[in-house]
Amino acid sequence: MDFEFTEDQQLLATSVRHYLAARAPMGYVRSVYDADAAVDDVWRGLADIGITGMLVEERFGGAGMGLVDLALPLGELGRGLYPGPIPASAVAAVVALQTAGDEESCERWLPGLADGSIVGAVALTDARGTATTVDHRGAVTGHKVFVLDACAADMIVVAAGSALVAVDATDPNVCVTPTDTVDGSRKFAAVECDGATGAIVSDDGSARAATDDTFGIAMVLDGIGAADRALELAIEYAKEREQFGKPIGSFQAIQHLCADMLRAIELGRAVGYYAAWACDAADAVERHRAATMARAFAADDFYRVAANAIQIFGGIGFTWEHDIHLYYKRLLTLSLFGGSASDHLEELAAIVL
Repeated sequence: MDFEFTEDQQLLATSVRHYLAARAPMGYVRSVYDADAAVDDVWRGLADIGITGMLVEERFGGAGMGLVDLALPLGELGRGLYPGPIPASAVAAVVALQTAGDEESCERWLPGLADGSIVGAVALTDARGTATTVDHRGAVTGHKVFVLDACAADMIVVAAGSALVAVDATDPNVCVTPTDTVDGSRKFAAVECDGATGAIVSDDGSARAATDDTFGIAMVLDGIGAADRALELAIEYAKEREQFGKPIGSFQAIQHLCADMLRAIELGRAVGYYAAWACDAADAVERHRAATMARAFAADDFYRVAANAIQIFGGIGFTWEHDIHLYYKRLLTLSLFGGSASDHLEELAAIVL
């Protein structure tokens, strides 16, 4: 069995890296850091490359590819701290609709999601002490929190118990409120529905489970790229910064930190890529196990990579002017997205035991 990425997959990732370096360098990331959404010419360029439609079936205007094909491009988006809604729209919303299989909703939303003219989001988490409900007509009532890229969304797939409901974000009974977080490269919002009319696309829980798993894996794949770049920056600095007449990279303490970072990234890369394969080729049970394992590992180790990088940089790593703290914030967000490491480890223990 060949576990290597194909030449075409690698070339696509290289194209995304070059595109982001030219069109969305760190100056761009900083310029939209406080914005509620990042859907602009950079987003449209990624759509032209084909990123937004990779998972969409060909009959709806997409490429009909799998998450393995998108794994390396997602890593490049993390490496560049791209703040646009790729995981929410091109992964989660697409998977929710296609897995549910509601033909009418697929025909309405998927062509636009494929070409990037429509932005989707998925609202899974209820506000504390509340429960989202949907009646037989598809009217949704509930309060969702930490919905990624909801401010940019034209449509939102809302989870109501085991059901998924596709809601037009322009519905007057939908209220989207930006949520301030430490990480400006992720655009979160609260979504409140008060009898918003939608289409029930699935009610048996399987589509919701597939969406949650795939969304989580996409975020892990993004995190691989962010962690990888944080290590690169730390090594570059350790070679240049001198103390006591020597580069700090010659000190054993710094070497140990870098070795720990590399170990975490490589193990996370292995489990993340396996989870991407499981989404494409394994059954629902193995997909969930692989997704839980990947999310537990990323939540536990990836943010420490950036934390160690900041330790290597010392005082300059804490300043706004340096980029390394932006990577720390991105990976800190990943460590909490969809549950903590303890949550995922408890779920993994329940699956295994």
